[in-house]
Amino acid sequence: MSWVEDAKRRSAEAAAKHVENGSIIGLGSGSTAMHFVHIVGSHLRSGKLEDILGVPTSQRTAAEAKEAGIALTSLDEHPRLDLSVDGADQINEELEAIKGGGGALLREKVVASASEMYIIIVDERKLTSRLGEGFPLPIEVLPFSLGAVKRRLEGMKVRASLRTIKGTAEPFVTDNGNYILDADFGYIAEPRALDGLLKEIPGLLETGLFLDYANMAYVGTPKGVREIRSPGEKSR
Repeated sequence: MSWVEDAKRRSAEAAAKHVENGSIIGLGSGSTAMHFVHIVGSHLRSGKLEDILGVPTSQRTAAEAKEAGIALTSLDEHPRLDLSVDGADQINEELEAIKGGGGALLREKVVASASEMYIIIVDERKLTSRLGEGFPLPIEVLPFSLGAVKRRLEGMKVRASLRTIKGTAEPFVTDNGNYILDADFGYIAEPRALDGLLKEIPGLLETGLFLDYANMAYVGTPKGVREIRSPGEKSR
């Protein structure tokens, strides 16, 4: 296992310590989140955890969770979650993050907003002091509005590319049946202002800016795990 995968697993193991018997948990998408899913599944099989229900943020996560032995539920049945754990494409020291590299940002944000506690898990490559630099901002768009949204972004002097299925010219389609635009804003100095501005565009459904959601983050390193907590989060 490379140091990266080892670091991802370390961060996932740290987050798994917050899962308690009887919890209803949000299950994120992406490679680091899959480590968390597998760890929770192993704890269920060993008897370390009992009576866990999971709300997956993507079809892939649902499949992985079922295979791991995690019983699934939905926000219709349980609109408030005890805990959610997810990865990120970038995160800074203020726990502001960019997500959506895997295309599940809309469901991920819904689950994050429904969570009593939200933990982001990453390896240290994802930690940045300049949010948006080196990683375009994913934006979920209604297919009907694609052209109009793209023109609005171009009017902001932003290059926005329609995400396609790797190796093809076919548009990538989210689990919600929408498209993803990857918008290169460069360094985002004022993420809240940008997030608000983008959400004023009709047909733009959600941005990959995750602001004021995370209570804490675990950052896996080659030698251990670093913990970042929001200022208001008490030590647990």
